[in-house]
Amino acid sequence: MIADLPPQAFARHNEAPDDEFYSFERLVTHIDPAAVAAVTQLYRQHFPAGGRILDLMSSWVSHLPAEVAYARVAALGMNAKELAHNPRLTEPGIVQNLNETPRLPYGDAEFDAAGICVSVQYLTQPVEVFKELARVLRPGAPLVVTFSNRCFPDKAVYAWQALDDAGHAGLVKHYFEAAGFGPAEVYAHRPHYGDPLFGVVGHVPAN
Repeated sequence: MIADLPPQAFARHNEAPDDEFYSFERLVTHIDPAAVAAVTQLYRQHFPAGGRILDLMSSWVSHLPAEVAYARVAALGMNAKELAHNPRLTEPGIVQNLNETPRLPYGDAEFDAAGICVSVQYLTQPVEVFKELARVLRPGAPLVVTFSNRCFPDKAVYAWQALDDAGHAGLVKHYFEAAGFGPAEVYAHRPHYGDPLFGVVGHVPAN
């Protein structure tokens, strides 16, 4: 599917530098508390306690379960002030625009799990980023990608905006497949009121 999409599928309405768009901090959550709790539950299920965790496209909060301790929590995001406010990080967050530089500044098999929370829709080179995640995760490690039906429409890629919730899940599953992950599983939190939350979870193939 990814190979069949035209290049403009990953263009955005606002192609101004992303650094400008994210230059001021947004110390808010972009989904409601029940949706946040659904993200946390997926992390509780899939992230190993005491493990080394990478929070990619991070901000001032990582939504990790409060009762679980991790050996390391690293983060990469777009705003230094947001990352500086994140209380779960065990090291300074790294500011990097993945749409310009998809290569991650970490070593091979450095992490036991990774998450991308409500941000995957902004990636213009998603397969390249997912391939990098497969590189920095140890064999068998999970990647948890969560999203809702909200976005900054000027910065979400056109392919994302053209799809519904099921289409978003299918697109993310194709990112996993194209990057060499094992089969991905879809999770859905659909309340009668409030924000839906969808998760797609895949694992780096074991050796």
